Amino acid sequence: MNIPTKAAPFHAGELRAQQLAGGGPPGFAIREAMPDQHRDFFAMLQYMMMATVDQDGWPVASIVTGPSGFIASLAFDTLTIGHEAQWQQEFKSLLRAGQPIGMLGIDLKSRRRNRVNGTIRHIDDRGLHLEVTQSFGNCPKYIQLRDIDDSEPTQVSADASQSFTDLDERARAMIARADTLFVATASSRDLAENGGVDISHKGGRPGFIRIDGNTLTIPDFVGNRYFNTFGNILINPRTALCIIDFDNGNILHLQGRSEILWNSADTSALPGAQRLWRFHVQRGSFTTGAVPLRWHFREFAPTTIATGVWPPEVR
Repeated sequence: MNIPTKAAPFHAGELRAQQLAGGGPPGFAIREAMPDQHRDFFAMLQYMMMATVDQDGWPVASIVTGPSGFIASLAFDTLTIGHEAQWQQEFKSLLRAGQPIGMLGIDLKSRRRNRVNGTIRHIDDRGLHLEVTQSFGNCPKYIQLRDIDDSEPTQVSADASQSFTDLDERARAMIARADTLFVATASSRDLAENGGVDISHKGGRPGFIRIDGNTLTIPDFVGNRYFNTFGNILINPRTALCIIDFDNGNILHLQGRSEILWNSADTSALPGAQRLWRFHVQRGSFTTGAVPLRWHFREFAPTTIATGVWPPEVR
């Protein structure tokens, strides 16, 4: 089935971000339903990144895992996450009919990724049923190659989450080692036509995230110029970050407010950065062994190798 692209898929914040960045994409392929290749892609995954909002409207980022086939698309505009899925419990408790959802299907072993945004239709014994409102692919830039450990999934500990308001040494160390970051943002449909919840991948060399107290400064490298994340931040600065330790399954989840630095002098200090954004931590949690899967690092993306890290004098 040939699914046409949406004529006007961007909301006011995204259009403003494109303008401030000097221009939007030369073209786009954002659809109201999923083409066959996207449906088949989601069905092969063993994990997917997800985002929603909590009771206070703050974005929340998470990962859901399961055997290949635990995600299925029975129609072009639906996704079902089966009952065998393994959820992060705090995230699962937020899910109910009508809840907005952002999804990122990413295959680290092939650098392939596709995005889906939509809402929950209903939840039953078969799983979570989602209505798709936006479907689009992303390029493979900055995705580090990793292979899943084929051994049996690790048992997840149910009582291993620790909350905090200030970054401690463990959180700082995890951020400093990270080469992959997932960011969740939201612009309510009440505030923006084509709005909703979004989750995006950001990658770089370890050290690409600058830590100053409870403030993180993150580069924006060249991408598809959709500016979904920045467009949401312009409307609603509340943001969630998720960092996964692929070696041991630990998760660092942070919530805070973001600001975009369109023309900061600090941009030139980090090779490859086109602009910067700052994330001011307000609260977070560290969960030990939250993910049952383990990944083996293979290599950095060529686009990642071409970028830099913060020099010591500005870290």
